[in-house]
Amino acid sequence: MTVRPVAFFDVDETLINGKSMLLFRDWWDALHPPGESGCPEATALTGKDRSELNRAYYRRFTGVPAHELQTAGREWYRDFRTDPHAFVIPAVTALRRHRALGHMVVLVSGSLWPCLAPLAADLGADRILCTSQRVDASGVLTGEIVRPMIGEGKADAAAVLMAAAGASPEDCYAYGDHASDLPLLRSVGTPAAVGTDPVLAEHAVREHWLRLPCETGPLELPAPL
Repeated sequence: MTVRPVAFFDVDETLINGKSMLLFRDWWDALHPPGESGCPEATALTGKDRSELNRAYYRRFTGVPAHELQTAGREWYRDFRTDPHAFVIPAVTALRRHRALGHMVVLVSGSLWPCLAPLAADLGADRILCTSQRVDASGVLTGEIVRPMIGEGKADAAAVLMAAAGASPEDCYAYGDHASDLPLLRSVGTPAAVGTDPVLAEHAVREHWLRLPCETGPLELPAPL
């Protein structure tokens, strides 16, 4: 059986123009102001590291039925994708090129599954590696997560997937926009830096990585169901 190379794509500000977690939180809070529906007030986040910020974010959804968040994610994405500058076109073009070559396309993000699933379907991604929210026996979100899918977490998850797929890291690709994506980018043979993050750009220049601009535009595909 032919082994497919894997192309890993960070999502926020790599494929989409913005941070999906924050955009979705604002959309959700407009319908469910903090303190309502059993959801705790947002935790003060000043001075916390990215892992703590990630965990604090998910506590916002404590007590929410998982199916309700799934529905909300689809509705948010339907609204988001209508923005004429919603997507980072060079990265989307790269993703489509990988699909055309028969590569496995994987989204890797600290964001939540309900927001990423409709995006993955829209783009034709094969897999999603993201932060996993804990759900209790009644299908309600506990507010806790298994592990933040950021930094080294992305690289670890990518390594597990490549090993399971029998893919050599040297034959695989990764795209990211921020210095926190460096562990993921270094885990493959062909990394690509998207946008203008100075730390990431420095590595890209020094190590002769592919660089993509962050030009934005619409996604020219039929609207998702």
